[in-house]
Amino acid sequence: MNIKDVLLLYEYNYWANKQILNASTNISQGQFEATASFPYGGLRGTLLHTMEAEWAWRTFFQNDNWDAPDLNPQDFPDFPSLQERWVKEEKEMRAYLATLSDEDLSSHRYYTTNEGDARDRILWHCLIHVVNHGTQHRSEAAALLTEYGCSPGDLDFTRFLNEYKP
Repeated sequence: MNIKDVLLLYEYNYWANKQILNASTNISQGQFEATASFPYGGLRGTLLHTMEAEWAWRTFFQNDNWDAPDLNPQDFPDFPSLQERWVKEEKEMRAYLATLSDEDLSSHRYYTTNEGDARDRILWHCLIHVVNHGTQHRSEAAALLTEYGCSPGDLDFTRFLNEYKP
């Protein structure tokens, strides 16, 4: 894996996030807060979890601190507040990624899970996990948005490549 490939995957990640966020601008506050049977509840919980996971991993990558406190859900009472924070997180992750070299990608990251399990991970594996994790939860958000009549459209990597202009 090289940094160029990682950066392309993050371009896809942020393109797909924008599809979800753009579609979410069309929902009501009630739809934003509604519960659903997905692991993190409805749209608010799913979007918050996805953003928080990216924030937590980036914080860990930058500070070697796995114990950063969770984001406070009360700080995101409506979609605009969550969207504003997500824009900030994207800028911060892009700034972090800009500091990496091909050599950095093979470095190890050590941490202990909340369950007490020790982990030794290669950085590029963790970075790809963040993108893949986002894909999982974007699909849940897309299902909810489609149910609300606000489909984000296709989120496939190949569609992104068709639209991508480096």
